[in-house]
Amino acid sequence: MPAERHSQAILYALAAVGLWSTVATAFKLSLRHLHPEELLFWAAGSSLLLFGALLWWQGRLREAFGVLRRHPLLVLFLGAINPFVYYLTLFHAYDLLPAQEAQAINYSWGLLLAWLSVPILGQKLRRRDVVAGLLCYGGVLVIATRGDLLSLHFHNVPGLLYALASTLLWALYWLLNTRIKAEPLDLLFLNFFIGVGLMSLYLLIFKGGIALPSWQGALGALYVGLFEMGFTFILWLRAMKLARSAASISNLIYLSPFLSLLLIHFVVGETIYSSTLTGLGLILGGLAVQKYRRR
Repeated sequence: MPAERHSQAILYALAAVGLWSTVATAFKLSLRHLHPEELLFWAAGSSLLLFGALLWWQGRLREAFGVLRRHPLLVLFLGAINPFVYYLTLFHAYDLLPAQEAQAINYSWGLLLAWLSVPILGQKLRRRDVVAGLLCYGGVLVIATRGDLLSLHFHNVPGLLYALASTLLWALYWLLNTRIKAEPLDLLFLNFFIGVGLMSLYLLIFKGGIALPSWQGALGALYVGLFEMGFTFILWLRAMKLARSAASISNLIYLSPFLSLLLIHFVVGETIYSSTLTGLGLILGGLAVQKYRRR
């Protein structure tokens, strides 16, 4: 029944949004016990095992490697972006910034997706994309200066640059994904297969080897790997398949940053700045303007 299917879609989507709301807190807590490079290696490794197990259970491992044979260079490049460079950049942002600021800035990737689609996909830049940009990056400016716009004093320039770079990488990754016709799970498995390999080489060459984490670090990495990079994506895909339309559930994503701020305050112990709320409101407002369609 269509109504029953849509109700199931809402439940799957809410479950995904609920889990996504926990990841900023999980990042910050895990980084108390692991360096960004270590967190990425163990979290991505957990995701790789999950994706590999799902493909093996479905009898599709050979099919996944067939995608690599058809598009070797593009698949390698995508795996280098996500998870390797993207999450390494994102974890450095969370390591340097308060979680509330890193997660709020990260939401501006949706705007870059529209802007980058102009040179990459040949789409046109619309007037509302420009207005959305002013709102979103006005919000980033409010967050980065903690509301002190006149002085333009940025509290952590390296952290801000890492956060902005992560939005660029994430938008670029999803745009390049459109060039490969493959099942999402197949491509994710290949990306993480390549990314974990690159991360292993990085640790061996630049960090002198792969160290075993403490139990707190291992638990954090497992959580990040399963619920930021793994199960949550599968729940969202399921919701998209069951929903009447993608638009009917996409707005639920806007719940995530506010739920995340509550967890950051009560679990991580950060005082939520009024500038974070103002900046986040501007970023989400910009994204709403970008998505607005007249009937």
